[in-house]
Parts: sequence; C-alpha cells; structure tokens
Amino acid sequence: MPRFLLDSDVIIEWLRGNEEVVDWIVDHDAKGDFLGWTPISVAEIYAGLRPREEAVLSDVIDVLHCVEIDQQVGRKAGLYQAAFAKSHGVEIADALIAAAAHAHGLTVCTRNLKHYPMRDLKKLRL
Repeated sequence: MPRFLLDSDVIIEWLRGNEEVVDWIVDHDAKGDFLGWTPISVAEIYAGLRPREEAVLSDVIDVLHCVEIDQQVGRKAGLYQAAFAKSHGVEIADALIAAAAHAHGLTVCTRNLKHYPMRDLKKLRL
C-alpha cells in the first residue's frame, strides 16, 4: 500500500478545491492508500484557514492520519536544517515534515520540490 505525507501546500490546494489535487486525494483514499499530515501542517492550516475553507476541513481531518513527531524526527530535522538551510533556504517546518516522512517511510507530496532537496527522501510533486 502506498504511503504519503501531504505537505501543507497540498492541503491548502485541497481546501481551495484545486481539481487536480482533490482528484488525486480522492483516488488514493479510495484505493486505501495511507494519507498523512504532521502537527506542523495542522498548525499551518489552522493559522491560515479562510472561512470558506472550514467546510472542507472536516473532510481533511477525516481522511488524513496525523503522524508522530518525536525525538528521532527532531534529530533528523535538525540535520536537514543544518545541511540545507543556508544552501537551499529550507525552513524548520519543511525540515520537520521531511524528517517525519523519512522516519515513517512516507513519500512527501508537495507542490514545491525546492523545499525538499534531501536526497534520502521520497518525493512526489502534485
């Protein structure tokens, strides 16, 4: 079974009704694929939630599994940050999402691959 971790930008596009993203999520959810998000994305979504997106948010919560962020993830995120912050502008939120994906064996689904230059990470651009 494929296992995916959705980046916040993908979830935002889902909330905004981007047909390509919505279709991809519906298809993979119907197949029984694992679709997850992190507490970082949860915080980012709630921080920028628009009133018209609130109705879709319940679908997001029903479909996505929240993956754990623990000491192992924090350590990996710190290593990613040290390696890529200056050279690629990777911010701590993206480093944590990448580290969570790596630790849990998930493919990061993002709209912007530039945020994830890590070579040991499985990535998919949506």
